[in-house]
Amino acid sequence: MFIGAVSDSHDNLTQIDKAVQLLNNKKVGLVLHAGDYTSPFTIAHFKKLNCNFIGVFGNNDGDHPLLIKRFQETNNCIIRGQFTQVSVENYRIGLLHGDEIELLNTLIDSCYFNAVIHGHSHNSGIEQKGKTLVINPGELCGYLTGKATLALLDTERNSAEIVEL
Repeated sequence: MFIGAVSDSHDNLTQIDKAVQLLNNKKVGLVLHAGDYTSPFTIAHFKKLNCNFIGVFGNNDGDHPLLIKRFQETNNCIIRGQFTQVSVENYRIGLLHGDEIELLNTLIDSCYFNAVIHGHSHNSGIEQKGKTLVINPGELCGYLTGKATLALLDTERNSAEIVEL
């Protein structure tokens, strides 16, 4: 299965809409968001995905109750707190924002997950650490690096690529 991974969208509706279009065109089976939507109004743009969307909170997501409410108003989007585990066809993914470095490193070093997806640094990267594929899709917003990026994960091949919008 192909999974889209995004993080740090920070209210950039233009880039969110571009990402949704690209992910729909790629026919991904699931999208995972590693947090920092920032404002609840952004969630309505993600509901245009042709697949399910699972997210976690980031350190810049201030109004958790309203974000939860906006997620509940969609048919295909859910938020699961600060961390979640997602299993797809026996492929285990840990999803978190990544601002808690000790937690991030512990999850990676546990060798429990096939992949750990995180954001926070705004720097995209893919690294194999033991049996765990570590994916930072970078910043969807493009504000800090000047590059709006996301990642595409192929669970069958246990590989991922960074895509610039």
